[in-house]
Amino acid sequence: MAEKNEYIELPWTMNSSSGDDEAPKDPRTGGEDFTQQFTENDFEVTPPAQRVQFILGEDVDDGTHVSHPLFSEMGMLVKEGDEIEWKETARWIKFEEDVEEGGNRWSKPHVATLSLHSLFELRRLLVNGSVMLDMEAQNLEVMADLVCDHMVSAGALPPGVKDKVKDALLRRHRHQHEYAKKTRLPIIRSLADMRNHSSSKIEEHSGSILGATTPISLTASEPGPPGSNGNSSLSTAAGAMGRFLTVPSGKPSNRTLEKKSNSKHSRPAQNLPSITEDMVKSPSNQSMARPGSGTELSEQQHKGNTHFMRKIPPGAEASNILVGEVDFLERTLSCFIRLSQAVVLGDLTEVPVPTRFVFILLGPPGSQSNFHEIGRAMATLMSDEIFHEVAYRARKRDHLLSGVDEFLDAVTVLPPGEWDPTIRIEPPAAIPSQEVRKRPPELPKEEVDEEEEEARLREENGLSRTGRLFGGLINDIKRKAPWYLSDYKDALSMQCVASWIFLYFACLSPIITFGGLLAEATGKHMAAMESLVSGFVCGMGYGFFSGQPLTILGSTGPVLVFESIIYEFCQRMGWEYMTFRFWIGMWVAGICIVLTAIDASALVCYITRFTEENFATLIAFIFIYKAIENVVVIGKNFPVNQGIYDCVCTPPIGSNASVVDYAKYNWDSCESYNGTLVGGDCGTPPTENVFLMSVVLCAGTFLISTVLKEFKNALFFPSIVRQYISDFSVLIAIFAMSFFDYSLGVPTQKLEVPNELKPTLSTRGWLIPPFSEKNPWWSPIIAVFPALLGTILIFMDQQITAVIVNRKENKLKKGCGYHLDLFILSILIAICSMMGLPWFVAATVLSINHVNSLKLESECSAPGEKPQFLGVREQRVTHILIFLTIGGSVLLTPLLGNIPMPVLFGVFLYMGVASLKGLQFFDRILIMFMPAKYQPDYMFLRQVPIKRVHLFTMIQLACLIILWLIKSFTQTSILFPLMLVVMIGIRKALDLVFTRRELKILDDIMPEMTKRAAADDLHKLDAENRKFNTSKQLWRGYLTPTETSV
Repeated sequence: MAEKNEYIELPWTMNSSSGDDEAPKDPRTGGEDFTQQFTENDFEVTPPAQRVQFILGEDVDDGTHVSHPLFSEMGMLVKEGDEIEWKETARWIKFEEDVEEGGNRWSKPHVATLSLHSLFELRRLLVNGSVMLDMEAQNLEVMADLVCDHMVSAGALPPGVKDKVKDALLRRHRHQHEYAKKTRLPIIRSLADMRNHSSSKIEEHSGSILGATTPISLTASEPGPPGSNGNSSLSTAAGAMGRFLTVPSGKPSNRTLEKKSNSKHSRPAQNLPSITEDMVKSPSNQSMARPGSGTELSEQQHKGNTHFMRKIPPGAEASNILVGEVDFLERTLSCFIRLSQAVVLGDLTEVPVPTRFVFILLGPPGSQSNFHEIGRAMATLMSDEIFHEVAYRARKRDHLLSGVDEFLDAVTVLPPGEWDPTIRIEPPAAIPSQEVRKRPPELPKEEVDEEEEEARLREENGLSRTGRLFGGLINDIKRKAPWYLSDYKDALSMQCVASWIFLYFACLSPIITFGGLLAEATGKHMAAMESLVSGFVCGMGYGFFSGQPLTILGSTGPVLVFESIIYEFCQRMGWEYMTFRFWIGMWVAGICIVLTAIDASALVCYITRFTEENFATLIAFIFIYKAIENVVVIGKNFPVNQGIYDCVCTPPIGSNASVVDYAKYNWDSCESYNGTLVGGDCGTPPTENVFLMSVVLCAGTFLISTVLKEFKNALFFPSIVRQYISDFSVLIAIFAMSFFDYSLGVPTQKLEVPNELKPTLSTRGWLIPPFSEKNPWWSPIIAVFPALLGTILIFMDQQITAVIVNRKENKLKKGCGYHLDLFILSILIAICSMMGLPWFVAATVLSINHVNSLKLESECSAPGEKPQFLGVREQRVTHILIFLTIGGSVLLTPLLGNIPMPVLFGVFLYMGVASLKGLQFFDRILIMFMPAKYQPDYMFLRQVPIKRVHLFTMIQLACLIILWLIKSFTQTSILFPLMLVVMIGIRKALDLVFTRRELKILDDIMPEMTKRAAADDLHKLDAENRKFNTSKQLWRGYLTPTETSV
C-alpha cells in the first residue's frame, strides 16, 4: 500500500534535518517567506519565549492549523498472556491519570512530575528523529507505511525490519475500560449459560484467529511497574487468541471459513503464512475508509469509553504516544507525526476522538523505564497550553524545538533530596493564567490617572452623579428594561428549581428565627407571623421590580437592634410603639426617595473594606451574643434541678396494688387515678431540666449545621449528594433537633405561632392607625430623628450587600441597579410600616448563597480540574418563587409551633459564626496570636510589614469596640447607625497614618485567591521583561553588521 499511496515530502510540511536548512516557504502564500522580517539566523539567536510568541502570533487562515483541546493517551507494547498488544497505561486531558499497578483502576488525577533527563532525551529525539508534519493519512495502515518508508529513506531503519516495525504498529490496542468490562458479568446469567456461551465463543474464534498469526519475534514486557523490563524473545503462538481483531466486515474471509473446520486443532507457528500475506489487522486500520465508520463498527470492534467521553471538551482531538521495546531493533527509532486532518483511527484511542498527533518511540530491550518516562514527557508537553498550540502551528522541526525550549525555561525543578518523585501532587484549586507566556512583553505604558480610571468605573456601574433629579433611577430603568423579559426566559433551567427549593428553606429558617427574637424584642407586636407576611409582601415586590433581583431580602441583625431600641424608648415614654414606628417608617421611605432623586447611591463607592468588615463583624458578634444570652435567660427561668425529687404515687387504701402499678404515675396523673402522693417534695411540682435540654438543643443545632455545611468537602458519597447535604444543613439540623426534643418530651420553650392568619398580638390589626391617644401630637415630627438614623442603617445595609452581589468577580452581564433598588425598597418600607410588618432589607449571607447557587460552570472539565466559572444565571423567577412559597408557609403554622426556641437560637449562633469566615479583619485578629512561622500565607503579609498590619488591625478593632459600647448602653444606642458614617471618616483619616500602597493592600475588596493569582502573573511578567531585555541586547549584538556574529 505504501507504493500506491506515495507520500511527497514538502519542505514546509516535513523536515528530517536538525533545522539548518533555509527558511521554509509556504506554497499557500505564493512561496512568500512566512517568517517575514526574521531571517534564519535571527530565529536561531532569539530566546525561546520570544520565538514561541512569534510562532503563535502568525496569522494562519488555512483552517488546518487552528488549535483544539487535546486528549493525550499513552500506550506501551506489552505481553498479555500469549498475545502482544498495545496497552493503555496513562492518559491526559489536563492532568495525568495512570493505570494502577494492579491494573484494575485509574489513579486520581495528579500533576505530572517529570525528570529533567527525560525532557532532554525527548528534545534529543526531536532533533535527531523523524518529524512528519501535515501527513495525509486516512487510516493507521497508511500512516504506518508512510512512517516506515520515511525512516528507510532517511537511513534510520534497515529495510529488512521494515515489515516487523509495521506489524508492531498495527498490533491491537487494548484500553483500560475493556479490562474492566471483562470482569463484569450479568448477575442474572446462570452458570450453564456462561459455560455454554464461553465454549461456543472458543469454537467459533479459535480457527479464525489461527490463520491470523505472524511469526515475528517481539520483546514485550509483562504488565507491571514502569521500571520493569521484559527481555524474553517470544514467538507468536499459533493458537493465541485475541492477538489481532478480526477484519471489520460483515462477511468472513475465505481463509476464516476454511480454518473453521480445523478450529479444534493448532499447528506450529513456523507453518503460518508470512506477515505480508495473512496479517489480520487491528480495527485501527479501518478509521476513515468509509463514511460514518465511527458508528458502523461491528459489535466486536472498538466502541470507546462513552462514560469518559463526557469529560472531554467538545471539538477535542487526540494525541497518541506509542512506546515499546522490540528485539529486532539495534537502535532507538522515534517519529513525531502531525496529520493534516484529524481522523478517527479505530481503536487507537480510548474514546472516539479524531487523532491529530502521534508520537512513536521504539527501541531495543533494556530501556523500557526510560521510554516510559520519555512518553510521559511527550504527553505532558502536549497537554501544556503553550506547547500544544506550537505543535499545531509548527512549520518545521525548529518550531517544535522552540516549544520544548520555552517549556524548559518555564519548568520548576525540585531538588532530589527534598522531594519524593513518587508522591502524586494534587491538582491545584486554581491554575494561573498562561497568557504571560503567549504574549510578547508589553511596551511601557503611559501612566494612567487613577482618578480618571476610578471615575470611569463608577460611571459604568451607575455610581456617578448625573446632575439631574432621578437621573440615576432613569438610567437604571433604561439599563434593566431590555433584560426584563430575559429575566424570565433565563429561568428555564433545573438549576433555578434547585436554587428555589434550597433558598426557600435557607430563607425560612432565619425568618422564623428572627420572628421569635423580634417577638421578645417588641413585646410580641411583631413575631413570626408578621415576618412571614412581610417576607411575602417585600419579596414579591422586590422580585418583580428591583434592579438586582439576585439580592435576597431579609430581616437583618441591625434592623433587629434598631427595633429593640425604638421599642424600649416607647416603653420608657409610655407611647404606642406601632403608631410611633408608623411615622418612623414614613419618614424613612420619604428620605430614601429623596436620596434616590439626588443620586445618593453614588456614595457607595466610598464604602471600603474597613467599614464593610467592621459592620459585618459587629453583626456577627450580635448574632453570637444574642444566641448565648437567650439560652442563659432560659437557665434563669428554669434553674437546674440538682437534687432527687422525693415524691411517689401510692395506691389508695383497700385497692389491689397488683392490678395497677401506681408507682409509674407522675405528679400530674396520680390524683386522677385516686392515688396518694407520698414524700417530702410532693407540695411542689417537679422541675425538669429544661435549661440543660435547651443547651443540648442549641449546641446540637449549631454543631450539626456547621459539620454538614462542610460536608461538601468530605470523602463520602457522590458530589451531588454531598452538595445537597451541605445546602440543606440548617434545615436538617432544625428537623433533627426538633424531633429529638419531641421524642424526649421535655417542656422546652416553643416558637409561638398563631393558628390562623392574624396578627400575633390580638390588640392590633393589619393596618396601623397613624395616631394614638398615648402619643403626643408632636410625636410624628420628632420621628424624623430616629428615621434619619434608620435611613443610614438601611441605606448602608442595602448598599453594602448590593456591592458584594455586583462584584466584578461574579461576571454579571445585565448591569447594576443601586438607585432602582433603593427606590423599590423605600416603597416596601412604607407598606410594611402601614401594615405593622418588619422591615426587610438586603441580607448579605442569603444574597451570597443565592448568587452561588446560580453560578454557571463549563459542562465538561478535565479530571482533576475544576469546572470553569462562566458567570451567574441572572433572572428574577427564583426570588419571586422563594417568597411566594414563604407566604404559603402560613398554612404550616401548626407545624412551626413545634419548633423549640433553643433550636432557633442554635441557628442564630451558626449564622453569627459562619459570617465571620472570609473576613480579612477576623483573620488579622487571629494572626496577632500566632507565631510568625505558623501564620498563613496571606497576600497582605507578603507585601506589608507585620507591625503595620497589627497597627491597622488594632485601629479597626478599637473602632469595633466603640461601636459595640455605643450599641450596648441604652443612653447611646440610638446613635449606633450614625457611627457607621463616622467609620468612613475614620477610614479617611488613616491616609495620614499609612501609605497609599499599604491601604490599597489592607483595605481592598478583591478576594484573596484573585490577588494571589494577580501577583503571581505580575511576577511572571516582570521576569519575562527582564529576560526579554537581556536577550534583546544579546540579539542586537548578533545582528549588528559591524560586529562579528558568533
